[in-house]
Amino acid sequence: MKKFYIITNRAKDPDLTFRTSIVHYLEANGAACAVRRSEELVDERHRNTDPSEIPEGTECIIVLGGDGTLMRAADDVQGLNIPLLGINLGTLGYLAEIDRASVFPALDCLLQDKYKIEHRMMLHGVVYSGDQIIREETALNDLFIGSAGAPHVMAIYNYVNGKYLNYYRGDGVIISTPTGSTGYSLSAGGPLISPDSELFLITPLAAHTLNTRSIILPADSEITVKIGAGRDDTVEHAMAYFDGDTKAPMNTGDRAVITRADHDTLIVRIHDDSFLGTLRRKMNEV
Repeated sequence: MKKFYIITNRAKDPDLTFRTSIVHYLEANGAACAVRRSEELVDERHRNTDPSEIPEGTECIIVLGGDGTLMRAADDVQGLNIPLLGINLGTLGYLAEIDRASVFPALDCLLQDKYKIEHRMMLHGVVYSGDQIIREETALNDLFIGSAGAPHVMAIYNYVNGKYLNYYRGDGVIISTPTGSTGYSLSAGGPLISPDSELFLITPLAAHTLNTRSIILPADSEITVKIGAGRDDTVEHAMAYFDGDTKAPMNTGDRAVITRADHDTLIVRIHDDSFLGTLRRKMNEV
């Protein structure tokens, strides 16, 4: 690789000294490195990155921040078919495998073409009110549907390929990809899934029923989550969160339809750690 683009989380690198050091290192080793010119919100669709700023022929996007920054970048650049390398400037990170201490050896690997690329499936979610689309987004990790205000027991109906699956009364439901199995779903008691799998995971949050197990479905499934009525048949006010970031309001009768996204996220891997090895190492860091 000889042509790079850098996305930076300014909260993690406020004076951009770390980004500058990476640019200088790459250029000193004969590579071209562009950076995002504006740090302001791009638009409603692209929250972190303006894809039109990414130079043609870019071979790798380096993301400085953490897993959250990498997830937002993945959404912003989907469809460009450019792999992402996450450099973790925060704490625990599963997606961003490189940290500050190992960044320059990792850059050497990129320059010498010593890496592999993993494909991670994304989900595509559309939130409807009747026939009107309220929000349409993709997510690398998950789509969480919960209450719009203080957490409380909600009625949630789930369907798969148009057929009724089950009903939850609880604080919400998480629809995650294999990558997202190490995120919110894990905190809610969901299983860990190898990120190279192709499937969906449905995990209820604090369900007040005996039916509280996570459910695994094929990646070609169409999952529909419908909001039931509130207490005493009042209107329920809910919220759908894509990767814990972009959100869309939902009320009784509204639904979210989740399918596999058209494009995968490409993740650059430097180390040969297996999923279990990475998991063991990260869990020991907690």
